[in-house]
Order: sequence, then C-alpha cells, then structure tokens
Amino acid sequence: MLRVVLDTNVVVSGLMSPHGNPARILNLVTDEELRICYSSEILSEYIDVLSRPYFRFSSEDKGNFLQGIKRFGLLNQPSSSSMPLPDEDDRCFYDVAKSCEAILITGNIKHYPMEPFIVTPTEFLSLVGM
Repeated sequence: MLRVVLDTNVVVSGLMSPHGNPARILNLVTDEELRICYSSEILSEYIDVLSRPYFRFSSEDKGNFLQGIKRFGLLNQPSSSSMPLPDEDDRCFYDVAKSCEAILITGNIKHYPMEPFIVTPTEFLSLVGM
C-alpha cells in the first residue's frame, strides 16, 4: 500500500471542500487505499488546527478523520533531520515522509526542498493515475 504524509493544509482543504483534489486524497486514505504516516507532533498539529473555531468543522468530521488516522495510520517517531527548511514547523512532515519512505503531499510546495517525494495534491493524483 502506498504511504503518504499529509501536510495540514491538505487535510483542512479536504475537509472544507468535499469536491477538490485534497478531498479525493482524504477519501483514498479513509477508504484504506493509501496508508497515512504520522507522528505524535503531526497528530497534535492536526488536532490544534482542526479545532480552531473559524474553521467550524463538525465534531463528527474531526473525530472520524482523527480516529481513522489512529486506527489505520502508521505512527512513526523519526529523528529530526538537518535539512534546511524555510519553516521549521514543517520539519515533522518532512522527517516522517523520509523515515517512512512516503510521499509528502502539500499545498505549500515552496515550504519544502525540491525532492521527488514532495508533491502537490494535483501532482499526486496524476502520479497515481486519478
């Protein structure tokens, strides 16, 4: 099963707009066609961001997503890399993707180095033929 790491912006976009590419990726994760890799730091960020009142996500949507990650995802606690990143808050996503040999899917491609395993949602769906 293909492993992925989802940047928080992909999760938020997928939950906000059920018809966009990020939502298609979330559906692949919840349908267990992709295996999401995460760390405790990533999970904490998901919880923090999805709980922000201005997003107005339902408790059910948040709960289903987070329970799915915990139940079917792959928990990984990698060592911190020394790769220079423009935003240190993104290091946890980069390090988990490297450690799990996963594809990192992000809407903020400029926050990461140019590496073949880091793609946008559109690039990912094209890569897997969807």
